[in-house]
Amino acid sequence: MKINVMVAEDEYLAREELLYLLGKEQDITLLPSAETGEQLVELYYEHRPDVIFLDIEMPGITGVEAAKQIMSSTKDTPLFVFTTAYDAYAVDAFEVEAVDYLLKPFDQVRLQQTLERVRQRKLDKHQEVNANVTEGGQAKATAGNKLLVDDGEKMIVLSPEAIYYAVPSQRMLEIHTEHDVIESKMTLQELEKKLGGRSFFRTHRSYLVNLNHILEITPWFNGAYNITLKDKEKTTIPVSRSARKALFEKFGQ
Repeated sequence: MKINVMVAEDEYLAREELLYLLGKEQDITLLPSAETGEQLVELYYEHRPDVIFLDIEMPGITGVEAAKQIMSSTKDTPLFVFTTAYDAYAVDAFEVEAVDYLLKPFDQVRLQQTLERVRQRKLDKHQEVNANVTEGGQAKATAGNKLLVDDGEKMIVLSPEAIYYAVPSQRMLEIHTEHDVIESKMTLQELEKKLGGRSFFRTHRSYLVNLNHILEITPWFNGAYNITLKDKEKTTIPVSRSARKALFEKFGQ
């Protein structure tokens, strides 16, 4: 599957290095590059890339601001990978659900890890689109990417991406979506297994979280952290000390 990639980077050497590394990948097609946030927005509408590698700090509008402009103007948003020389900006990547975060100077091994995430997200997106096939002018839903949840009375068909988090409660498992809380007799471990290979992570022995719905991660105490989700309640979920390292690795830290 071919992946159209655009690079937005104001530093010439960093831009050329990244273009060189990406150009060695057989499944990547490089599109024209941008040197500012404004130029990136213009080039995006002209070429519609699948993935954008963009520096957070650029002249004019920042990479984050440019990404938000693109996201607000189209439903079929590209995948974003942020690049910067300062790891202090890592949290900014959560605002636009970035696939990953790369530090400059770029490391070939680390870039390969990022590209694998990009390829997986691209594949997931492709499968989701193909889950609805047109038949006689009507959209026919397929079950390939759906999850069946038994709430004790009926089987609920649920899209995994609709799940924000899951937590055990009084011998039941609460599965929280944007609008509902679904109770199930399955265990947290069983749900985690069903969702294997997707963007879910055990931040704590009692919590399974969808990484795509994280708004921010903040320090708590004794090396522990808290996650804030994007739901309307801005739900706070603990990150245990043992899970902290693995969580940050998920975001390239």
